[in-house]
Amino acid sequence: MTLSRRHLLAGTAAAIAAGPVRAQETPIIRIGVLTDLSGQYRDNSGPTSVLAAKQAVEDFRPEQHGFRVEILAADHQQKPDIGVGVARQWIDRDGVDAIADLNNTAIALAVGTVVKEKDKVALITGAASATLTGKYCSANAIHFAPDTYGDAKSTGSAVLRGGGDTWFLIVSDYAFGHTLANDVTALVTADGGKVLGSVAYPFPGTVDFSAFLLQAQASGAKVIGFCNTGGDMENCVKQAHEFGLAKSGLTLAAVFGFITEVKSMGLETGQGLLVSETFYWNLNDRTRAFTQRFLPKSPNNYPSSLHASCYAGVTHYLKAVAALGPVPARASGRAAIAAMKGMPTDDDCFGTASIREDGRFLCPVSLFRVKAPADSRGPWDVYSLVETTPGAHAFRPMAEGGCALVQR
Repeated sequence: MTLSRRHLLAGTAAAIAAGPVRAQETPIIRIGVLTDLSGQYRDNSGPTSVLAAKQAVEDFRPEQHGFRVEILAADHQQKPDIGVGVARQWIDRDGVDAIADLNNTAIALAVGTVVKEKDKVALITGAASATLTGKYCSANAIHFAPDTYGDAKSTGSAVLRGGGDTWFLIVSDYAFGHTLANDVTALVTADGGKVLGSVAYPFPGTVDFSAFLLQAQASGAKVIGFCNTGGDMENCVKQAHEFGLAKSGLTLAAVFGFITEVKSMGLETGQGLLVSETFYWNLNDRTRAFTQRFLPKSPNNYPSSLHASCYAGVTHYLKAVAALGPVPARASGRAAIAAMKGMPTDDDCFGTASIREDGRFLCPVSLFRVKAPADSRGPWDVYSLVETTPGAHAFRPMAEGGCALVQR
């Protein structure tokens, strides 16, 4: 049947008229996922983090708690000014209540200022600097993503116990890379090891790491620690493989790596690499159950620790909204964050966990070794578990972080 212009206009008018009534009857919580949709971090967070947020909504079923949820997404293009512009527009024009992901520390810090000013919620499920629960902690934010201290401790402690007591660090030259390098250095030296040298390279834009790798080899260090992630870490490992560094007896450690990067580089290249993660799809029955629900949305990109963090962060935020009520939760981001801290977390990605006063989400951190091709049973069967550090011991002690929220 062909609809006349009159019918179309009448239908539009009815929809407009009905819209405000529905909005009044069912409150809407809006969550913006501000991430890297086009750059080198798009696989380990990016579009799949948007899908993880949607999976959290689907699993939580907010309509059963008297509200609806809308998920928005935008690309910060790895630029803090763009991130801040999107955040202000989302909050001022689009009524966004919480912003998730923020997979760049500089962007997380910049957007965090806006969120605090507007009394909204930051679910930091992508950025990694431990300073986000230290001197830059906020009553409007919770840090769900793995952080530089936790991964440095997970990787560094195991390597040191295995005899890897001398290190050379290759560092991405921005806040995340330097914080990670500082955390690795502090941990290694505190346990009797030495960092023989380090080199910072321009980020983003560096593709040739050969000079840095040769400098690391010449230092005489037993371990090369990659204080980077994404495509940079992949290129470092690929080029180290081409130089035969692992075969020469050097230990290669991706201090902050992800399954998506291992899959991209391939097991032939990555075998033996040490990687710390807070989540692995094949870790236990609950992680496998989550992954099976999630894969129809993302069949070509298995969930990483950051995708799992986004799922967990959005899930717990929705629980807080349900406990407070959507109207009070929207009125005060600080109240929503306080409610989140006051409840234990529980989800299929991390199991039962908790959130500290400084905003640090305490989940286990696991060290994995990348499998050899002959040991893998499928394209995403890439890790062998080395050891797991409980959340209470994995992250920096709260008293050492300098967070102003912590009662002294």
